[in-house]
Amino acid sequence: MKKYLFIIPAVAILVACGGSNSGNKKETAASDITENPDYKAGLALIAKSDCLTCHQVEEKVTGPSYRDVANKYAGLPDTIVTHLAGKIRSGGNGVWGEIMMLPHPSISQADAEAMVKYILLLKK
Repeated sequence: MKKYLFIIPAVAILVACGGSNSGNKKETAASDITENPDYKAGLALIAKSDCLTCHQVEEKVTGPSYRDVANKYAGLPDTIVTHLAGKIRSGGNGVWGEIMMLPHPSISQADAEAMVKYILLLKK
């Protein structure tokens, strides 16, 4: 009988503690940026634009890699999204070198902001 008095609480503790693995699964799922709606929307918009001519996720082409952009602007206030979307639409140079980024006025402000949100998710 004394064995049962020890075994039952021990099993109860093991069962209670055994739930911690499900927390790790939630963390993994939450850190999967490909499930983020901003990721999906921005990626789709970039895929149908000419952005990939000059930018890649990991490699500098004519312009900086998306990862470099994300790392540079990580942690800045949300107003950076509006600012960078404006740069997509109006073009510019000087921040990443002297090569001019061509303006893209045909991209709406909302679409440009969705693209920026996608890019900012790529930070390491």
